[in-house]
Amino acid sequence: MRWSEVFPFRRGRHSLNGKIVLITGGSRGLGLELARCFAQEHARVVLLARDLDELTRAAEGLQQSGTEVSTVRCDVTDRTDVECAIDAIFQKYGAVDVLVNNAGAIQVGPLSEMTREDFEAAMDVHFRGPFNLISAVVPLMRQQGGGRITNIVSIGGKIAVPHMAPYSASKFALAGLSDAIRNELGQHHIYVTTVFPGLMRTGSIYQARFKGQQRAEFSWFSVCGSMPILSMHSTRAARKIVRACRRGSPQLIVGVPAKAAVLLHALFPGLSAYISATVARRLPSSSATADTSSRAGQEFRATAQPLFFIQFSDKAALRNNELS
Repeated sequence: MRWSEVFPFRRGRHSLNGKIVLITGGSRGLGLELARCFAQEHARVVLLARDLDELTRAAEGLQQSGTEVSTVRCDVTDRTDVECAIDAIFQKYGAVDVLVNNAGAIQVGPLSEMTREDFEAAMDVHFRGPFNLISAVVPLMRQQGGGRITNIVSIGGKIAVPHMAPYSASKFALAGLSDAIRNELGQHHIYVTTVFPGLMRTGSIYQARFKGQQRAEFSWFSVCGSMPILSMHSTRAARKIVRACRRGSPQLIVGVPAKAAVLLHALFPGLSAYISATVARRLPSSSATADTSSRAGQEFRATAQPLFFIQFSDKAALRNNELS
């Protein structure tokens, strides 16, 4: 028997036809865009997320376009929950060919407003969650002869972003995990792709949580995440990620601004640090009160300024199930 008959989409082969693709955080945002793109490759998509209502809306939208999709309610930070979900998926399909670790949470605000709990929560979602999925899926992939793991990190996992300390720290941890497992899983024909997206117009600005001067923090973050020059359309980003997954590429940096920032940081780390520090000094200061609570971006949507830029995120949010 030829190897191509055992596992026909090893590195160098590009077919995802009929493959079982598991996407965490798949009910909205980039995860939902990835589901659409994998569906265009004729893959069978399984969405994992915590919110059952969001999963239902996402599945209904995909099914209207003829996509074969299943949903599993799962908290990726809960190891037992993850193991039960993977068991159910394997019982139904008999395989997990592609795992996309996409689930994430965004926290924005000054370091002085961030608590230990904020850092722990970020590590739970961005590091321990993917670790739980990888631990559960890798034995199945080894048994079936190979597979693909795509870890969605962030440009914040290569260059720390001011006012996003918990997010950046946890994304650096995921990048390290992704590189570490790639070195050893390749011998089992399990190819790991680490993705570093720059800013994308997914509509996630409304799901992000803001601390400190919350309205001011939302303003700068939403403008950066909505401007066409600085941010990429989520569909275009998803297509690039799916292509990299198909090829089993070790790394993908998504977006010209992200690539430029990484190059600058590599060649001129002192200048990169100076620019980051200058940006940090111009961001909103800590709030005058001792309140460390956070508020979702959706609360500021009606009063968002400037509206011209926010409209791009509005369109993405409606498309990608980002508005409750």
